[in-house]
Amino acid sequence: MSGHSKWSTIKRKKGAADQKRGQEFSKLIKNISAAVREGGEDPDANTKLRGFVDKAKAINMPADTLKRAIARGSGTLDGVQVEEIAYEGYGPQGVAVLVDCLSDNRNRTTAEVRHILTKYGGSLGEGGCVAWMFDKRGMILVPREGVDADALMECAIENGAADVDDGDDQFFTITSEVADFDGLQKALEAAGFPIESAELTMIPQTTIEVDEKHAGSVIKIMNLLEELDDVQNVYSNFDISDEIMDKLDI
Repeated sequence: MSGHSKWSTIKRKKGAADQKRGQEFSKLIKNISAAVREGGEDPDANTKLRGFVDKAKAINMPADTLKRAIARGSGTLDGVQVEEIAYEGYGPQGVAVLVDCLSDNRNRTTAEVRHILTKYGGSLGEGGCVAWMFDKRGMILVPREGVDADALMECAIENGAADVDDGDDQFFTITSEVADFDGLQKALEAAGFPIESAELTMIPQTTIEVDEKHAGSVIKIMNLLEELDDVQNVYSNFDISDEIMDKLDI
């Protein structure tokens, strides 16, 4: 397992107890407001917003908090204006790193991202230096427990899935082209399949095998970037073997 999937697996195994609830709310509020500004406040017509609203409900965000985030994005509630910023850079062994941010202070965010990368053997690059190594795709996770694999695969493929991966012991990972993502998600829900998460993500075209010497630094970079308030998503094309992962203290 590699790249985004590897990092997703690591975060799931760390467990909900590791997550900072207030920070998670803060990031989602920014995402919801930005999605409203970009595509309107109707979740049925705004795929990005719908995904964030689903995440907010999954972590039990209060309804009033969700409403205020939508109102702020639509301009009906005063609030701090934030901008979307994408950073590109490198980690140890030349692994590619993409960082999506929402920030009200570009200088602060740039300094924080650069500091983390350089401290652990990476560097901040120019725009476009690594983005070409990734493809934007839809990704849906369906829990394995109680799910008929054949029925899931048939439904997914018939409704636009590009791939159904059953290599994880907890989840089926379904990927699709961006244009097919919304219809695929709705079809799976209508068929009664439980959905753990559904998001648009960046998937690496190829991966870089990271050795034991550098693996800890790569994971440290990913963890610290995720912990920044302004960071919404972090993607990479690293691959670390299960044997090495078992030796890391994460």
